[in-house]
Amino acid sequence: METTNDSPKTTCDGLGLKRLAAAGLAWLERHAPSVDALNVFPVPDGDTGKNMMLTMRKAYEEVSSVSDSGAGMIARKLAQGALMGARGNSGVILSQLWRGLARVFDGHETFDAELLARGLREATETAYRGVSQPVEGTLLTVSREIADEAERAVAEGVRDLITMLERIVGRCREAVARTPEQLPILKRAGVVDAGGQGLAVILEGMLNQLRGIELIPEIEARAGAVAAVEPHPELEPGEEGYGYDVQFILIGQDMDVDEVRRNIEAMGVSTVVVGDERTIKVHVHVNDPGQPLSYGASLGQLMDVVVENLQMQYQEFVGKGSPAEVPLVAGEEQATISVVAVASGDGLAEIFKSLKVAKIVSGGQTMNPSTEDILAAINELVTPGVIVLPNNKNIIMAAEQAAQMADRSRVVVVPTRTIPQGFSAMLAFDPEGDLDEVAEQMAEASMDVETGEVTFATRSVELNGVNVEAGQVIGLHNGELKVAGDDLADVVEKLLGEMGAEECEIITLYYGEGVTRSEAEALKARLEQRYPDQEIEVHAGGQPHYPYLLGVE
Repeated sequence: METTNDSPKTTCDGLGLKRLAAAGLAWLERHAPSVDALNVFPVPDGDTGKNMMLTMRKAYEEVSSVSDSGAGMIARKLAQGALMGARGNSGVILSQLWRGLARVFDGHETFDAELLARGLREATETAYRGVSQPVEGTLLTVSREIADEAERAVAEGVRDLITMLERIVGRCREAVARTPEQLPILKRAGVVDAGGQGLAVILEGMLNQLRGIELIPEIEARAGAVAAVEPHPELEPGEEGYGYDVQFILIGQDMDVDEVRRNIEAMGVSTVVVGDERTIKVHVHVNDPGQPLSYGASLGQLMDVVVENLQMQYQEFVGKGSPAEVPLVAGEEQATISVVAVASGDGLAEIFKSLKVAKIVSGGQTMNPSTEDILAAINELVTPGVIVLPNNKNIIMAAEQAAQMADRSRVVVVPTRTIPQGFSAMLAFDPEGDLDEVAEQMAEASMDVETGEVTFATRSVELNGVNVEAGQVIGLHNGELKVAGDDLADVVEKLLGEMGAEECEIITLYYGEGVTRSEAEALKARLEQRYPDQEIEVHAGGQPHYPYLLGVE
């Protein structure tokens, strides 16, 4: 930050921007739980604060060891990190805000109040473009209002960055407080928008930094030397096996990302190569780790090098008797389409595999996978086309972002919002069909099932005419709170009534962690008395937080 005694802070360089990002992250790390608590429904999936925090951590990782003083370069790397680390809808939108800001800062060594205002406007417009159906009363609205305030401040002659950020933070708080008036469901739930509050926390951390309060993020406190990688003689170069997982960041000048990607692809599999002419992130599975590292070193400087022995990991899994997932999933020999599905729980994953899903990405409620996680799964497949099933409304945007970045032109996201929708979609899957037609058929099939979710209330609330006390069992139908009670089986039975189970043909129960097979079978026997004309199936799901997921079709 450029300043003299008592003089205004009128400009900020790249290192200053890096410190601001660190402070925003550190403040969010402290307040993520309170942001998580701003959940509309009292279910254990309030993860907006965590998603934004993990997105910011990935962004900061990209600049944590960088000493370049250019604001444009720092902004670009923050945007790249946020893009790859984006989790949940809030994280994806946050990554788009960084992307827009970086676009305006590009080529600038420093930024002032005027450039910051332009950057915030572009950030907002980029975020709005990234959402297919923008909703007011959300993080998007809050970002637009702070851009308005920044432009107004510049028009009024504000040049001091502290004053500028004070006005932005003040407007941000006001915008967050207004979100319940703009989005009725927030008002009914008695909360403000969690994404907007997360942004307010980040900006407050940055303001603290400008005011001289040093905040150090946990990621920096944990940072240490990169552990040395020892060779393993049991896997010689070229020997059949899973080989090595190699990851690094390549810093250079005038690099051709497409050419680098082609050359890395020729060396191995499971390739992810993204970036620009100056910074490229590489991920690849190879038998000889020296090959991609030597190639990268010939083009520029290597940073954040990670080499992991996949063969040894595989052998350890086998030795423990655990089912090891083969990382190179090719699918059926004649297949032209493979499917990536997101699921949380060993049982749910096994069901998806039995339905010919080629790659499972671990994640779901409270643990949304990042864009990078989904992208890596897509790029591990060898078929010309790939379909992605997010199976969670908060993962759809990250899946769509991964699809846009994938190292292939034919990736389609079927926007499944629940696990039962994902299973229903897979019943229409044809691995040898036309990608667009198959995706359309799967999307239509996903609508044939009604979803029920049974969990425990995280707080007391009155919503949709249902009075809930913290700790009670609650049931949701297609994401809407419908019933509450003190007995698990009673709530399941009442929820099925709300779902119109008596008019369906099949009821499926997926029991999660903490529920035994005998308990699930006892519930099935009880439901058979209530629904004698329906076929009732029971499957072990193993999902956390939700004792039962229900499918009615």
